[in-house]
Amino acid sequence: MIMVKRKITWKEGMRKLFFCFIFLLMAASLMLPSAPGAKNRERSVLFLWWNVENLFDTSNDPQTEDDDFTPGGKLQWTEKKLLLKQMRLRHLMTAVEAHPKYRKYPDLLAFAEVENQKVFQETLDQLQDITYKTIYYESPDPRGIDIALAYNPLTLLAGASKAYSVPLGRRTRKIVVAGFFAEGHPFHVILNHWPSRSFDTAWTEQKRMAAATVTRHILDSLLVGHPKADIIVMGDFNDEAANNSLTQVLGSTFDAERVRSGNGKFIFNCWSGYEGIGSYFFNNHWQQIDHILLSAGMLDHSGLSAAQGAFECFCFPKLLDGKKPYATYEKRKYKGGYSDHLPLLLKATISR
Repeated sequence: MIMVKRKITWKEGMRKLFFCFIFLLMAASLMLPSAPGAKNRERSVLFLWWNVENLFDTSNDPQTEDDDFTPGGKLQWTEKKLLLKQMRLRHLMTAVEAHPKYRKYPDLLAFAEVENQKVFQETLDQLQDITYKTIYYESPDPRGIDIALAYNPLTLLAGASKAYSVPLGRRTRKIVVAGFFAEGHPFHVILNHWPSRSFDTAWTEQKRMAAATVTRHILDSLLVGHPKADIIVMGDFNDEAANNSLTQVLGSTFDAERVRSGNGKFIFNCWSGYEGIGSYFFNNHWQQIDHILLSAGMLDHSGLSAAQGAFECFCFPKLLDGKKPYATYEKRKYKGGYSDHLPLLLKATISR
């Protein structure tokens, strides 16, 4: 058999040359080193909730009952004490950033018991290598304490926000809802600081039930038409997981499967299965009265999601005074500590 050598056309030659070029380019790219930190960059959103125990400035506000927190007041709240308090709060933030599990400042943080936006912003402005933006609503609380919200604008895009009043005879903190986007994925946070257990737990229960009803209303309004919406409910609820305000009104449960199949009726309580200490110490007993709760959308591995181990009641030795939180005041005696509550963290991952 006589073999006839076919002449390669110009077009075929160019096609072969093109594919050789692509092959060499791909081979070269595999030999190049990756950019620092780019190979396994973790995509996550870090949330922090903390009742910081009376972050007051030293000025007397005639519109609120803040007289104790002035230099001449009963607590002798001076500029020096304020600066130490702010330094303590920033130290906690830097401890989170240095922790091997997190390695960054919270993307979103919320503090309870803040007097005003100015003292809140000044506290955060002294942090190194991060600039937070704040969302702040004044509450009608008689002492003038509010929930303060801040976020990192380099990692989160803020949407709409609103504060809801709780219909009680005595004025109390508003409940704040705010929307955000993380790498294009929408989510909401609902922030709470419910009425305290002062004087008698049973006597004040109805007040917390009223606050829970407002929070449930907000939650339901976000889930209408979006049953898989990513929603994080955080706060100092002044009730534990088994109390009626959480179980009967809010729909809190430790059963993740119940949340997934409950058509929005239930929300997952992150204390489920947690083996660490609680966030508050009372009558020689750790209590879990600060909570982070998650909608079904946070459990479905789409958009934002929280896997097992995502939640932590954050603590290190300097945050404790013996067996209890190292408070700023204890029984109105100045101690100079961080807060009478421990902070909560949630590390949510962003699905690809």
